[in-house]
Amino acid sequence: MGLRNRRDRHHGWMLPCRQVMENQQQEDADLIKPRKLPNPVLASHQRRALHEELLFCHRRGVLPRRKPELQSVLEHKQRELHKRRELALLPPSDLELKLRTRQQRIQVYELEEKKRSERLKNVPEFVRVRQTLRHISNSSS
Repeated sequence: MGLRNRRDRHHGWMLPCRQVMENQQQEDADLIKPRKLPNPVLASHQRRALHEELLFCHRRGVLPRRKPELQSVLEHKQRELHKRRELALLPPSDLELKLRTRQQRIQVYELEEKKRSERLKNVPEFVRVRQTLRHISNSSS
């Protein structure tokens, strides 16, 4: 008997009496049990359909692009245009000024060369040959 009493005492605190269990059941019936609220985003039909499509595409290895190609090209052109406008508003740097002056000098030189070559085209051939011969004879002496 001593062994039994020791076992009953040990587990006695774990077993609630009948009256306590009845009180808990009565309280549970009176209380409203909390439920998790549905997430409207997750419950949306469109979102579920999109998610299914993405999973399907992912399984096939074909992921949709973020934006259509035409839209991305248009946005790229708009960004480039915006950058050009901003750069046009800034004053030119020293390097840009020197490059512009050099480009202008080269253009002037090219125009002169073009005019000279056109003048030479209008000159008869024997005159051109004679000028080259004169030039060769002057350089050799």
